[in-house]
Amino acid sequence: MSDAMTMVRRNVRHTRRNPVVVIMTIALPVFMLLLFVGIFGGALNIGLGAAVQGDDYIDYLVPGILLMAVGYGASQTAMAVNQDVTSGIISRFRTMRISRTSVLTGHVIVSTARTLVSSVLVVGVAVLLGYRPDAGVSEWLAAVGLVALFTLALTWLAVAVGLAAKSPEGTTPFLFAVQLLPFVSSAFVPPDSMSGAVRWFATHQPFTPIIDAMRALLLGTPVDNHGIVAVLWCVGLTVAGYGWARLLFRRDPVT
Repeated sequence: MSDAMTMVRRNVRHTRRNPVVVIMTIALPVFMLLLFVGIFGGALNIGLGAAVQGDDYIDYLVPGILLMAVGYGASQTAMAVNQDVTSGIISRFRTMRISRTSVLTGHVIVSTARTLVSSVLVVGVAVLLGYRPDAGVSEWLAAVGLVALFTLALTWLAVAVGLAAKSPEGTTPFLFAVQLLPFVSSAFVPPDSMSGAVRWFATHQPFTPIIDAMRALLLGTPVDNHGIVAVLWCVGLTVAGYGWARLLFRRDPVT
């Protein structure tokens, strides 16, 4: 833990010296929120009708925007880890008498904290725009826990991608995936309004059950089985990302 905290302080200093990372993690989801509420919100609210839970489209939209914030934060982590790899600092850490997992843990802790702060700010902007969740204390705690769990899952995957990529450009597929998957989910419209194979994919990909569970928690509607499926997806992705990252980090550096 001592080594991990040293790495946390290192990554906090990097974040302070590069505030654009935090700004982009907040600005892009807020921009999407403003775009869909201010431009498309009226038409979508009328068109979707009873399919949209809540009194206004923004009530339906916010959970998806929060997961987009998580995705943006994870993509920044993938690039930061890859910069450590390509700059040679990872190879130097391998030769030092420190816990190897502390290097990865430092990235994960800082990225998770940064993303949670960004999520709080996104919710604040949404409230200013008219977002009115109908959740009690327990529902809010459950929603925050789900966001934290999903953040942990995507962050470990991002760390693994950063270690595997040969250059910062190599993390681009991961960036595209976390940015595009919310659009093919229940984030903006219900999957039932989609057609054929797109509807099947949107229903069975990981973003949809997590968004549906968060939406139910924040709107005070039944969670049904969305909560169990969401937690299973988060745990599975966390285990996969952690195992992949550990395997990549323990490999001998290529010479």
